[in-house]
Amino acid sequence: MAKSKRMAQVEWLAIGDIAGTLVTRPVREIVLDWQGVVGDSHAGATRKADVRIPHYRRGSVVRNERQVTVVAADQLAEVATRLLLPEIQPEWLGANMMLAGVPHVTLLPPATRLIFASGAALVVDWENQPCTGPGRVIAAHYGDESLTARFVKAAKQRRGFTAWVERTGTIAVGDAVEVVMPPQAAYPGW
Repeated sequence: MAKSKRMAQVEWLAIGDIAGTLVTRPVREIVLDWQGVVGDSHAGATRKADVRIPHYRRGSVVRNERQVTVVAADQLAEVATRLLLPEIQPEWLGANMMLAGVPHVTLLPPATRLIFASGAALVVDWENQPCTGPGRVIAAHYGDESLTARFVKAAKQRRGFTAWVERTGTIAVGDAVEVVMPPQAAYPGW
């Protein structure tokens, strides 16, 4: 049986407060409240249903399980390599946090908890599906429109995950984070 806990580190943080873009602004510290990252454009207890939730009419109000976006440097480097690029910065993907020390971070199962030094905690919702929004940002940065669509394929299972706030608190670059995976069993009825 695999270990259910692992220590990681916060490598980078950002807030999405730049009007008209998904690009985030790097900071040394973020504050989590029940809405998400204080000051971030994705903060809120609820959001409107979109293509990610096809079960409800588009625009219906649903719980905001996408309060925080988390990525990993090794996976961003892998996407850059697949696209033959020198780098992809986490802020180009609209990320709020970059972790180090968790292999295959995108594939952490839902309900995994990230417990930070301050006591703040996030709960993993699920993989952040690649989309053309970050692809457009990358394409504009490198002056190559083909990167918009190519990003979607290259970033599959490497785009990080979305999470929601379980406990409020402050998180700083360099903080330790305990990653606690829930017990997992294959669902026999599928």
